[in-house]
Amino acid sequence: MKYPVYCFIILFSFQSAVFAQKSAMVIMEKAQEKAKKENKNVLIIFHASWCGWCKKMDANMNDLVCKDLFDKSFVTEHLVIMEPDAKNHLENPGAEDMFKQYTGGKQTGIPFFLIFNSDGKLMEDSFDSDKQNIGCPASKKEVAEFVRILKNTTNLNDKELAVISKKFTLK
Repeated sequence: MKYPVYCFIILFSFQSAVFAQKSAMVIMEKAQEKAKKENKNVLIIFHASWCGWCKKMDANMNDLVCKDLFDKSFVTEHLVIMEPDAKNHLENPGAEDMFKQYTGGKQTGIPFFLIFNSDGKLMEDSFDSDKQNIGCPASKKEVAEFVRILKNTTNLNDKELAVISKKFTLK
């Protein structure tokens, strides 16, 4: 009699893991609601499980010297795209379409980020002035562009922006 219960639990756990990804639209709506309540902007980061630069971006943003700075300015959400077939269950439904919408279908890598105000108006994206994705900024030029974007979308002061700049610049 115990086996059917265990089978049900295992099956339910598997289904939850496979089908648990929220849609990009739901994630965006919840992020906007939270951003309105907390007087923040929304930072959407497109990423994938295999992407080393995506992991580097998250590590930099979550580093002790930077985490509070990003947390006080943004409601940050990740949208999973570009997974291989074996992992496409990790992707958020609608995320690929949103990615294409905001990149104009341009071939660009990830991470790719968008910054919206709490009303859903796009404020900035991760394209530089040459329309190249800065992704996870690392070079001095990329980090300078990232700092410019943060200056336009946050209330971070120059000292706080310098902390972020130092963390993201490759040594």
